[in-house]
Amino acid sequence: MNIAVRYYSKGGNTKKIAEAIAQALGVEAETVDRPLDEKTDMVFLGSAVYANGIDESVKRFLRKNADNIGTLYNFSTAAIVPSTYQQVKKVADENGITLSPREFHCKGSFLFLNAGRPNEGDRTRAAAFAKLARQDAE
Repeated sequence: MNIAVRYYSKGGNTKKIAEAIAQALGVEAETVDRPLDEKTDMVFLGSAVYANGIDESVKRFLRKNADNIGTLYNFSTAAIVPSTYQQVKKVADENGITLSPREFHCKGSFLFLNAGRPNEGDRTRAAAFAKLARQDAE
């Protein structure tokens, strides 16, 4: 099974979760600047909400790589909002990408909010999410 982990992270919160997911799956976590070179069965995509939306680079990644994404798995971090799922789903639907209903989200630290997050427990839960998703896909 071909698996990729891609993320966009300004403050490092989403990167920490991406690395935990990638380690659990035995792959490298890479930024959304790196395209998918081939058809990929499972793509774990991490993002956060910035100024009420996902970053344009996440949208661009989805548009440019739509033909190489088998099933997309959303993960996100945010200080306040519950998840990026609906925003990612909108772009995925517009580009014919199958988005799994299974997702991972945790708090991320921002200014004085959620200090220390994501923490070790968040990273452990992210790794478990990835392993379960892979198990379900096999």
